[in-house]
Amino acid sequence: MQNKELIENLKNLGFKEYEARVFIALLKGKPMSATEIATECKLIRNSIYDTLKSFVEKAYCNEIETNTVLQYQIVDPDIIFDKIEKEYSDSFKAKMYLLKDTQGKIKSLYIAPEDVDNDSDINIELIRGFNRHRMAKYVEIFRQAKNEVCGMFRLKGIVTEEIDEISKKFVKNGGKLRSIYSTNLDFRILKDGKLKQADKNDLIRLCESFIKSGEELRLTKANIPNIAIFDKKTVFTNLRDKNIPKHRQADIIVKNPDYAEQMTELFQFHWDNSITLEEYKKKL
Repeated sequence: MQNKELIENLKNLGFKEYEARVFIALLKGKPMSATEIATECKLIRNSIYDTLKSFVEKAYCNEIETNTVLQYQIVDPDIIFDKIEKEYSDSFKAKMYLLKDTQGKIKSLYIAPEDVDNDSDINIELIRGFNRHRMAKYVEIFRQAKNEVCGMFRLKGIVTEEIDEISKKFVKNGGKLRSIYSTNLDFRILKDGKLKQADKNDLIRLCESFIKSGEELRLTKANIPNIAIFDKKTVFTNLRDKNIPKHRQADIIVKNPDYAEQMTELFQFHWDNSITLEEYKKKL
């Protein structure tokens, strides 16, 4: 009985089912006629001729002429799979070349949003999708900031202690970065190569690393929104709802100085009613 798992493996490598069955039948090593192979595979003889012809052309098996019938004998499987591996490698290299070439041509046509003279009245954007797509938009706005970025954040999910290079560059260039973080511990952190539920010491260490990079920081127990205000012109709001699947969650971007000023006042209210990291430590 032919090995079903092996047939599935060969099919995943690009063989059709009857090609896989013929290939396995030929593994007996001895020269076999089409009739013998068809009997071994439990296939109609006429259905395997094209497969045998293809195997001969690919040098998977040898075609042997006798006085009566043609016979077929498989070559060393190591040689066959070396050929398949080389075909895969050549195909991959060709696709990577095409990818890079196409990327270069696309890039030459792309105009970054900040380089576009946009006289549109559109000042509100709603972005849905996976976190990485929404984060890319956040980074794009952050890169354009010049003077001040104020943010209120409820840490959630997996949080890293690694300082973002964009934030460090922003502060180094004279930008003012102020953040208020919720003291809730609804997040995990990577420690000693393992993910663990964050505790108060993790929150302290995380905040210390942010402060060290030049960020001004305060902590609050209040139920603050997840927002960031860029240069008092643009507000980025994350609409987090645990009842909505991640792929359907959304962010709102509002480019309106009046609204940004209102959100700055809200930020300042929470800033004035929050505590410093040192005060948080003393309370512990």
